[in-house]
Amino acid sequence: MDEDRIKHSLSVALKMIEIGRKKRLSEEQLEKLFILGFNHDIGYQFGDNRSHNEIGVKILKNNGYKYLKEVLYHGKIDIDYNSIYLDILNEADMKIDKYGNDVGYDKRLEDIKNRYGEESIVYRNAKSLIEKLKNIYKN
Repeated sequence: MDEDRIKHSLSVALKMIEIGRKKRLSEEQLEKLFILGFNHDIGYQFGDNRSHNEIGVKILKNNGYKYLKEVLYHGKIDIDYNSIYLDILNEADMKIDKYGNDVGYDKRLEDIKNRYGEESIVYRNAKSLIEKLKNIYKN
């Protein structure tokens, strides 16, 4: 992974701990959140935006990791799976830009639009996911 992706992943992990603390999760859960956040984009080392989720799951499964569905489904919409870890991952991921800065939903979405284009599936999915998160958490 390039340096920016590592910064992004570390910042997502730290943001997940912040969110988890606000939700009064246990220390054990916070540790799990950190590991999930840090590894959620590991598939970029061997793939691209279209395949990084699936590749990440393969890598993590081969190493006995438990939260594979969260890695697989992060950033996706209209899925038939729910977990607090996935919700927290999506919230953090959609607030941290590609450089690891905590920019919030609106600037993150603007960044995605500038990189991929307003008509891209990446942008449209991110926009829908952020709208869903805003409705869930009212933030």
